[in-house]
Amino acid sequence: MAIRPIFSPKLDAIGVEEKMIDFKWHPGMSASQKKKSIIELHLVATQVGIKNILEISSKSEIDLGIQLSAFNLLVTTKKHKKKFTVETAFQGSKVFENGGPYQDLLGLDSRAAKKDIRLKESGNLTGFQFFNFNFPLIPRTYFYDWLYINALVQNNSLSKQVLSYDSFSDIEFNPKKSINCQAHSVALYLSLRNQSLLETALKSPQQFLDTCRNHYQSQDRNIAIQRSIL
Repeated sequence: MAIRPIFSPKLDAIGVEEKMIDFKWHPGMSASQKKKSIIELHLVATQVGIKNILEISSKSEIDLGIQLSAFNLLVTTKKHKKKFTVETAFQGSKVFENGGPYQDLLGLDSRAAKKDIRLKESGNLTGFQFFNFNFPLIPRTYFYDWLYINALVQNNSLSKQVLSYDSFSDIEFNPKKSINCQAHSVALYLSLRNQSLLETALKSPQQFLDTCRNHYQSQDRNIAIQRSIL
């Protein structure tokens, strides 16, 4: 058995609802085993009233879910018109006690960037620096959400297709081990869009933080509760 979250955009405010689902886990690293676990997760979620779920990961059986994986979704810098995957941009923006950001990672593919040994040998993470913008560690998912949602908006076809779904999962995301989740970011994108605040939020990183501030305060409380349970 395993516990994983399903993320849904709030309907009456900016934010994301997280429903923890206890389901049968199929161990193993193969794609076939991951897909079995996705089926089990969605089956249980449907039984508790969560419907129209999109798996967002490279293991998704729907092409849209694969394209929305941070390993595949591209973000383009406005000034230099350079393209990177969200994952590469995230890893290449990390600032540590003893180094970073390692911007040479921006020239690598997603997996190579994530596995770079310097990310593990440079001390504690202290923040993020994406070109001229600096981001703090708190709120926990602030930088990742800002980066991912900007990338999603730049990919017009994908951002329109997610409107057909109500909830999102990521079988690779384990809340016991990780903080950031692409499924959460997509749900937050829909929440901002549904409240007609997406354009306002993306005017600047600070505007994004101000628009989502109540959500992040609620998120911190939920993370503390979840980690006490899991």
